[in-house]
Amino acid sequence: MNSRSSKKNVFFIGLMSLAFNSQAQTNKVKIEPINFSNVNVTDAFWKPKMDLVATKTLDACIYQTEQKTARIRNFEKVARKKGEAHEGVFYDDSDVFKALEAMAYAIKTSHDKKLEAKADEWIDKIAAAQLEDGYLNTYYTLTGLDKRWTDMSMHEDYNAGHMIEAAVAYYDATGKRKFLDVVIKWANYFDSLFGPGKSDWVTGHQELELALVKLYRVTNDKKYLNLADWLLSERGKKLAKGYTWTEWKDTLYTQDQVPVKEQKEITGHAVRAMYLYTGAADVAAHTGDKDYVTAMRRVWEDVVYRNMYITGGIGSAGSNEGFTNDYDLPNEQAYCETCASVGMVFWNQRMNSLTGNAEYIDVLERSLYNGALDGLSLSGDRFFYGNPLASSGKNARKEWFGTACCPSNIARLIASLGNYIYGYSNGKFYVNLFVGSNTQIKVPNGDMQFTMATNYPWEGSMKCTLTMKKKVSLPIAFRIPGWANGIPAPGNLYSFENTIPNAKPIMLVNGKEVMYTIEDGYAIITQEWKNNDVVEYQLPMTIQKIKARDELLQDNGRVALQRGPIVYCIEGADNNGKAWNVIAPAQSIFTAENFSVLDEKVVSLVANLPVIQINKDGLSAQTIMQKVRAIPYYTWCNRGSNAMQVWLPTTFKNEKINY
Repeated sequence: MNSRSSKKNVFFIGLMSLAFNSQAQTNKVKIEPINFSNVNVTDAFWKPKMDLVATKTLDACIYQTEQKTARIRNFEKVARKKGEAHEGVFYDDSDVFKALEAMAYAIKTSHDKKLEAKADEWIDKIAAAQLEDGYLNTYYTLTGLDKRWTDMSMHEDYNAGHMIEAAVAYYDATGKRKFLDVVIKWANYFDSLFGPGKSDWVTGHQELELALVKLYRVTNDKKYLNLADWLLSERGKKLAKGYTWTEWKDTLYTQDQVPVKEQKEITGHAVRAMYLYTGAADVAAHTGDKDYVTAMRRVWEDVVYRNMYITGGIGSAGSNEGFTNDYDLPNEQAYCETCASVGMVFWNQRMNSLTGNAEYIDVLERSLYNGALDGLSLSGDRFFYGNPLASSGKNARKEWFGTACCPSNIARLIASLGNYIYGYSNGKFYVNLFVGSNTQIKVPNGDMQFTMATNYPWEGSMKCTLTMKKKVSLPIAFRIPGWANGIPAPGNLYSFENTIPNAKPIMLVNGKEVMYTIEDGYAIITQEWKNNDVVEYQLPMTIQKIKARDELLQDNGRVALQRGPIVYCIEGADNNGKAWNVIAPAQSIFTAENFSVLDEKVVSLVANLPVIQINKDGLSAQTIMQKVRAIPYYTWCNRGSNAMQVWLPTTFKNEKINY
């Protein structure tokens, strides 16, 4: 172990940007994300995936929730009040709520009345299971209410946090208050028990904090914001000794060793950490508490500079579903839970909103297109829980899991993609993600519609049309991705072997190249705009080889491949069943080639590379040159279980070669 290994604690065991109430709106953020409900996604890459989630993925979630498992049945049992036994795991309620949140986003964008009827049916059953005092948890209601709030590790508040998120999303999507009233009643009940001058509480699985901020934003009741702030302040005070702790042996696992405002390093369970820091950033966005912002930056640097995979995945160990030592990023044993990558999207969006710095969207984009998207199959109904960066062929996508957080989590992320594309603040319009879509914003002279057309991530050109009735002066800020500026990720954990000189973004207005200023990672153009003006933004889509710092021992003497935001891998399905017998020497040259993985049209990378091949006698081997194809990492293991590698050795020296 290195000198910092004790911090990691290995033991064995969507900001949905609401349309704010004007009084709850804060001026303490630099960029306000535009609500997904005000963004119409038309993108050739993402729209089919959103449609897939609204059908195949949610169909799978509904089928598993209603028929294959007892998740909905537990709510029905509570409502019947016949003393029936609880089935499943104590945190299963949360999967119902995450699926409902995804359904809410899909309903808003697809206007699917059948899906809305199913959601209403579930909400009726959830409401019927709520107790008179506001408590709602099927596990304790069916197993014994005398034990509620006695064990901080039992996810009571985690379940409720996801319930709040789902209710806020459903209210925003439909305007229906029933579910919202349920969670308001629950939150008021929780507030009556815990807080200053009441009982202490340190949540075992963070989630409630960020959910309470969402509830504050939709109700404008400041007690929910204060309660979220108080929950954050409880951490690191060793308050747990009066309660039962069954899930962990020390407080590093749940980021509870020191107060949140004093934290400097990432520790423990990756998903819990992401939800915690998202909640802290949310609170800071409304209170202006700079101590939270400073702490979030310190921890963020520890994650991104020393503990993040090239795919944007985090959490290297399955033993704690989280972090181990700095620079300990094994590939075949990588855990990289899908939910953790979803959490990286949440947290980095909040950090971008707080600071106005585009580097957070760089990390968000890396996680979104690679670490998170890999969790969903191309068919929409198979999933990865963990997302390794190498496989000997033993990995397979599953139709469901006993702990089924990942399917509904990736569903709600993709369904709410519109939340992450645009921002607007202080008279400036931001383009964060390059996704074919349109949105409308209020400007001093009325409304302006912004329409973006693109074939990103396969091509680097964006064509944006402005539609308005009156001329308007408005700065428009396009993110300059780090990868287009010679930086694969913030910090120096990863670097490009060769940076293409003068390969900088190009900006055209009505066909003529214009100059732009650069601020916080954005290319900003300011002028008086008129109706039907066209802005073209062009990014260099070069193929890059990535190398890792020497401290990252698992990747010494190896390279990874990236084009645009997409990280690539070698899969046996395209390379005679092999992926571990390939060498990518320094002088090797890859070229882009259109390809299809099943029905998914992609840009693949091809090169003639040396591979090891066993001779027919079975006693000797030879090196031959072979055309090798690399495919986008998110598409691997959709054609059956087979070998895969992201990081390719550059020499035969000391390599484990699978012939």
